[in-house]
Amino acid sequence: MIPVSSAGHVPPLARSRLSIALRGCRTHLVAAAVFSAIGNLLYLAPSLYMLQVYDRVLPSRGLGTLAALSVLMLGALAALAVFEWLRSRVLIRASVQAERMLAGPALRVALSQPSLSRLERGEVMRDVDTLRQAISSPAIFAALDAPWTPIYILVGFLLHPLLGASMVVSGVLLVGLAWLNEKRTAEPMKQASEAQSIAYARLNHGVAHASEVRALGMVDTLAARHERDRGIAGLLQLRASFAGSSLQAAIKFVRLALQSGALALGAVLVVDDAISASAIIVASLLTARALAPIDQLVAGWKTIVQARVAHGRLDRLLSLPSSDTPDRTNLPAPKGAITLESVGIAAPLDGRPILSGIDGAIGAGEVIGIAGPSGSGKSTLLRAIVGAVDIDAGHVRFDGISRTDWDRERLARYVGYMPQDPVLFHGTVKENIVRFYVGLDAAGAALLDEAAIGAAKAAGAHDMITALPQGYDTILGVGGTGLSGGQAQRVALARALFGNPAILVLDEPTAHLDTAGKKALARLLALLRQDQRTILFASHDPDLLAASDRLMLLDQGRIERFGPLFGLRSRRKPDQEQPTSFAKA
Repeated sequence: MIPVSSAGHVPPLARSRLSIALRGCRTHLVAAAVFSAIGNLLYLAPSLYMLQVYDRVLPSRGLGTLAALSVLMLGALAALAVFEWLRSRVLIRASVQAERMLAGPALRVALSQPSLSRLERGEVMRDVDTLRQAISSPAIFAALDAPWTPIYILVGFLLHPLLGASMVVSGVLLVGLAWLNEKRTAEPMKQASEAQSIAYARLNHGVAHASEVRALGMVDTLAARHERDRGIAGLLQLRASFAGSSLQAAIKFVRLALQSGALALGAVLVVDDAISASAIIVASLLTARALAPIDQLVAGWKTIVQARVAHGRLDRLLSLPSSDTPDRTNLPAPKGAITLESVGIAAPLDGRPILSGIDGAIGAGEVIGIAGPSGSGKSTLLRAIVGAVDIDAGHVRFDGISRTDWDRERLARYVGYMPQDPVLFHGTVKENIVRFYVGLDAAGAALLDEAAIGAAKAAGAHDMITALPQGYDTILGVGGTGLSGGQAQRVALARALFGNPAILVLDEPTAHLDTAGKKALARLLALLRQDQRTILFASHDPDLLAASDRLMLLDQGRIERFGPLFGLRSRRKPDQEQPTSFAKA
């Protein structure tokens, strides 16, 4: 899902990022391995107890010896229980540590990469959760126990070479069946996981827009589509489960048959006086213990496959640059000059050009209006300037420095952006305005409050916000629900003005505003012009476009005209069709 290089390998940076995150769990995993070693040695206690009871206690009728052996046996089992408990706690802590170290970097990359789809972003935290659950799952316990299988086989050889050889053959046979299980289930499980991700992504998008779904009468159709999506994912999961369950049943049959075979072989050796009768039971116990990790690994194979897929996706994700790339030079605050050099953007699915050959120089303090028919690329151009989408060709420069050379988070402090759809987030109105920054102390919190109120006043939203039930502390729902379209747009404008940015980028700023709101916006633009702020806005409003210093006309992703407003009107050919907004301006 996430793009990889044509060479098919993960760059060293990706491996180091993921390995550094997982290396934070190394201490816990080493401790778990030590506890596993001690526990597996203690697992020999029942076998040794059985040997001593049959070979020493029964022939001598030594009840005192039996009592002493029983006390030692109970002590060994108690110690085994303690070490199993410790191992479980250590692995749970390791899983929490892995989540803490992976969640932040993975989420930062997912949010800072415009090239990722919504589905890919939605998978990120699920992949982190999958790895966390796998680290403390029974499968990891089996993986830690598996290296001790040779110890049990060695004890079998000490009892009799044939018993040891039978355990080796049993282990090889079960490993072969486990490998066959991997071959038969890996791809179906991967397909089922991808289908399930698509189903949940579509479901979450529909739920997030439930009001629109109801208004458009799409409840039944979207529910039917989700049922189809779940049906496809369920069918793929069913096939994977059937393939795995048949082999799991076969492995269980083989394991039990091999344990019984160990008893039979032991009986034959007893008849031949090659071993004592007690060794029969011991051989069966050792065989069961030696083969148990393999059986448990097969039972937890679904967890292993899911963790491997999640690990691969996170590995590829962390190969992409994030907003917190280390050693990034802190460039000086931009003064407001913007240069567009042959900017081109193609549609991600079919490669159709959305913008092509966009060139232009915008001086600091200029007010630039962008007009054109619907679908001409106005919003895409603004999104490219602020970094909401990646460009496929050319450069966007701020004060002569390419946007890619700026730290994204730092540049966003100097570029205020209001999208066409005023996206707000779950939280208070104030938190949305200050972009969820948190004051480190009381003084910092007071400064944030002052900045939030100042931005709201500049946007003409202060009176509207104070009229809300809890004012600036009014909590908005998921997606910013709780405000009208006009109210949400004013809050989004206040958010764009937060921090007094040198550059302001507005996409259809009057779309949801009434007459009073439009007048307030016009006054704001006049004040910002006097303050030498660079302003770019896309609009169909002729009055707003008339306030620009220069007008850029887009058509089919290309610049048709770019110059002073009245100069463009005088240069227009009599038979040339113009965008409606420009004709009225």
